[in-house]
Amino acid sequence: MYWLTDRHLFLVAVLIYGASVVHSVFLWRQGFRRADHINYGLLLLGFVFHTGAMLLRGFSLNRCPINNLFEATMFIGWTIVTSYLVVGAWPRLRFLGAFASPLLFGLGVFGLMPALDMKELPPQSSQAWFQFHATMIFLAYGAFGLSAVAGLMFVSQEHDLKLHKFRAIFSLLPPIQRLERLISRLLLGGFLLLTAGLIVGTLWLKSVRGIYYQPDPKIHWSLFVWLLYLVLLVLHWKFAQRGRRFAWSAIGAFAFIMLTFWGFNLFSPIHHP
Repeated sequence: MYWLTDRHLFLVAVLIYGASVVHSVFLWRQGFRRADHINYGLLLLGFVFHTGAMLLRGFSLNRCPINNLFEATMFIGWTIVTSYLVVGAWPRLRFLGAFASPLLFGLGVFGLMPALDMKELPPQSSQAWFQFHATMIFLAYGAFGLSAVAGLMFVSQEHDLKLHKFRAIFSLLPPIQRLERLISRLLLGGFLLLTAGLIVGTLWLKSVRGIYYQPDPKIHWSLFVWLLYLVLLVLHWKFAQRGRRFAWSAIGAFAFIMLTFWGFNLFSPIHHP
């Protein structure tokens, strides 16, 4: 079994996520009119291999596997599928998997690019504060990712209702009001995790370099993301931004993270020396 590496296990997980995408197409065509046990089982099986890949990589490094872009991508995907399996334990939210599987598959294919798996480890990766900081941040991204998935489900359900499609009437998808509450709670949970991660990051910076702040592209980007989600929550709670606009805001904010995270991480002297 020595030939079986963490990348092999992750590849199997990605292939299973791909099978879930194929099954999700049939669920879409059928209008989500029957319980989605198969898709939940596929994502659960993918989670097993995904977790195995994380453990193998972690044990080989003797630290949390979040030291390069491959490991960061793998960790973000793992937080999304873990969050889905918890939320999907409730049958009426199980169809989130049909929206989550394309995201997981896309992240997995991207993460398997060989250039992302750099073997050189930055010296700060051995610091406990840095590991805790990065873990909290990636858990926040996982919550934001699942909020975007719930937003896609909301938009799809609302679209069917506006067009008076029969599949919206006979669908087993949860009501859009419940989806909106789910988006709000996931955004709040992700925001709290992101806040905690940034605070721990300042403590790590103080312990290593004797300063609480250092000009850095990734730090500036993280502060912008924090402010972005703060604005979304304030608009939702205080200015009654709801419905379709709120769902698209959650989708757009996470799309911004996915499109810009990798570039800012590469240009960051702190995170990618």
